[in-house]
Amino acid sequence: MSNIPVTTWSLEQTSPADLLPAAAPEGDVRIVRAEVPSPEFSRFLYTAVGGDIRWTDRLGWNYARWQEQLDRPGAETWVAYDRGTPAGYVELNPQDDGVVEIILFGLIPAFRGRRIGGHLLSYGAARAWDLAERWPERTPTKRVWLHTCSKDGEFAMDNYQRRGFRLFDTMVELEAEVATPGFWPGA
Repeated sequence: MSNIPVTTWSLEQTSPADLLPAAAPEGDVRIVRAEVPSPEFSRFLYTAVGGDIRWTDRLGWNYARWQEQLDRPGAETWVAYDRGTPAGYVELNPQDDGVVEIILFGLIPAFRGRRIGGHLLSYGAARAWDLAERWPERTPTKRVWLHTCSKDGEFAMDNYQRRGFRLFDTMVELEAEVATPGFWPGA
């Protein structure tokens, strides 16, 4: 197995005014919070969105680890639906001192290129900024950040920057090259 260089870029917004919303796509696209923590649904979203772009870090998680991730106060999953079908999602990970990380974001391949991604990212970033309104025990948001890498989709970085995220760090690390797991790892 060979190692490949992977570049990771970290981006941030430090004020709600930084957010540059995308226009809503045409058609019946709705974004709904998954209010009931469901490891099964979250794992479905993770593999469906990340299967072709080598999201692998959560594939080994057991049920309890998924539940733990979803049960954290302030953790939220927002799902985009196109005519009732899941199209993608954004997962918010609250951290200390008013920081919220958009820890996962993406679209299922069949829904890419249809202007849903910019809308979903805009919506997710706005929900990161107003997270304390839904979770009064959380400190009001002062910073929203995320990371993307050279394994992500070709339009990811452009989408983040068009939504007002600014680059604050770049790292290059060697990672073991893994086969793309696909949508049904182990199948």
